[in-house]
Order: sequence, then C-alpha cells, then structure tokens
Amino acid sequence: MATKIRLARHGHKDYAFYHIVVADSRSPRDGKIIERIGSFNPNTNPAAVILNFERALYWVNVGAQPTDTVRTILSNEGVLLCKHLQGGVAKGAFSQEEAQKRFDAWKAQKDAKAGKISQAEADKKAAAAKALLAQEVETNKAIAAKVAEKRAAAAAELAAAAQEAAKEAAAAEAEANGEAPAEEPAAEAEA
Repeated sequence: MATKIRLARHGHKDYAFYHIVVADSRSPRDGKIIERIGSFNPNTNPAAVILNFERALYWVNVGAQPTDTVRTILSNEGVLLCKHLQGGVAKGAFSQEEAQKRFDAWKAQKDAKAGKISQAEADKKAAAAKALLAQEVETNKAIAAKVAEKRAAAAAELAAAAQEAAKEAAAAEAEANGEAPAEEPAAEAEA
C-alpha cells in the first residue's frame, strides 16, 4: 500500500485549518485515514503547527511520502533532518550521541532565529505605537493652542464688552445726575 503524509482540510469557509494525516494515496482528501499525526493552522501569525514528532519520524522512516506542503512543515520541525542524521548513524558515519548533539544545535539555532524575528517584530510594533503616540501628542498640542486662542479672543471680547458697558453705565449715571457726559480722550477716539 502506498502511504502519503498529507493535509486533510477542516474548518469552514474562509477559515480552513488542516490535520496532518497518514493515508492511503488512493483515498480522498478528507476520506479514510490511517493515523492523524498533527495539525496545521495557517490562520495565525506565525502559522501554528502541532506535530507528534516520533510518529512523523516513524512514518517517514517506513517510506510514507509527504506532499510538498507537508514536506516543508516536516522540514521546519526537524523531522527530515532527524531522518538524515539517523541514516548517518546507520551507516556508521557518527554515533547516536553526535547525531543528537547536531540535532540539538540545529534546534537551538532555529529557536534563536525565531526569537530574533519575534523580538524584531515586537520592537517594530512598539516603535509604531510610540510614533503614533507622539503624533497624537502633537495633534493634542495643536488643538490645545487653538482652544487657548479662541478662549483668549472670547475673553478679550468679554473685557471689551464689559468696558463698553462700564462706559455706558458711567454715561447714564452722569446723565442721571445732570452732568454733561465726559468726552473721550483723543487716544481712545483714534483707536
């Protein structure tokens, strides 16, 4: 029986996720499977992969052929590297301890690279948030300046109206007392 490691689609329209399955190559995509060895969700950032490493390695070792997408997933998870290293151990090129050390070094390097990428992405988001905050502060300062300008103009109008009302009140009081209204100084008349 020709076995394949492939993806079986699940989920709903516009939100597909996949089970990583081992199936007969003649069975339909979502048909009968031999074993489910993991899942793949491309809707998250980064894509979420849950994989039973030992079972995936077993099936690759017994000859199950992965599809192109699954081959990429298995490669990223290190299954294919582990198979390659086991082949070197079987040929006597190096010991099992050496193979495990090489695999651990590769895994550490991959994790460090992923950590750098996620840190760079977090720094980028923080810088964007900081720039947005600075822009908002500048906008708020401009709005505050306009409001202060309007308030100053309103206060000046109110003071001018109060001064005019005081002049009218003084003129009315003088007229009520029978005195002639005081003439305005020449400087105020010119203004």
